[in-house]
Amino acid sequence: MIRIMGKKVGMTQIFEEDGAVVPVSVVEMMPNTVIYRKTVQKEGYNACVLGYGEKKHPNKPYAGEFKALNIKPTQVLYEVRNAPEDWTVGSQLGVKVFSGTQKVNVSGCSIGKGFAGGMKRYGWKGGPDGHGSKFHRRPGSVGTAEPGETVKGHPLPGRMGNDNQTTANLKLVKIDESKNLLFIRGAIPGAKNSYVLVIPRKNKIIPPKQDVAKAPQSSPARRK
Repeated sequence: MIRIMGKKVGMTQIFEEDGAVVPVSVVEMMPNTVIYRKTVQKEGYNACVLGYGEKKHPNKPYAGEFKALNIKPTQVLYEVRNAPEDWTVGSQLGVKVFSGTQKVNVSGCSIGKGFAGGMKRYGWKGGPDGHGSKFHRRPGSVGTAEPGETVKGHPLPGRMGNDNQTTANLKLVKIDESKNLLFIRGAIPGAKNSYVLVIPRKNKIIPPKQDVAKAPQSSPARRK
C-alpha cells in the first residue's frame, strides 16, 4: 500500500469556479527519501524504509547509518510494505505520487485532551441539575453483583485523545507542486505541525447510465 508522510500546516478555504467555499486542510509534503529496501530473502517480506524531514543534531550512531548511504539524516523513519519496485534507495517521493488521485485517506495522531470525565469523553447525558439531585456528572454504576467486577472495556473517565486515527475518503482538491502542498477537503487528525500519512485511494470508475427501453406492460386480464 502506498503512503507518503507529510506535515499538517493548518486549515484554510478555497473558492471554486462556481463561487462555492471549500474548507481544506493543508499538508506540506517535502520529498520523502527511500532509505532502505527490505527483501523476502533477507528480512522475510518486501518493504521500503522511508525518511521525512531533516534531523539537525543527530547522534553519531544515527548519523553513521546515513553516512554509509550518502544520505542526509532524516527526522522520521517509517515503513511501507509492498512498495513499488521503482522505489530504489535514494529516490525522492513527493506530491507527484498523487497526480490523478481523487480521494485519499489521512492517518495521524489526534490532539490530546488530557484526563477527561465520562460526559466529555463519551457524551453522557448526566443527571438532573437540581440541588436535590445527588447525581450530576458522576459515572454511576460500573457493574453488577455477578461477576462482582468491572467489565473490560466499560466506559469510564480517563485519558482522552492522543490516539492514532484515520479519516477516510477525503477529496483531494488541489496539488501545488511548486510549494509541495496538498489541499484536502475537510479536517484531518492531528495538531498543527504534526506528521500525517496520506494514502491514495483507487479511483472508482462509474459506468455511464444506459437508457434501457422498457417493454410495455399489458393490463391484467379481467376475470369473467
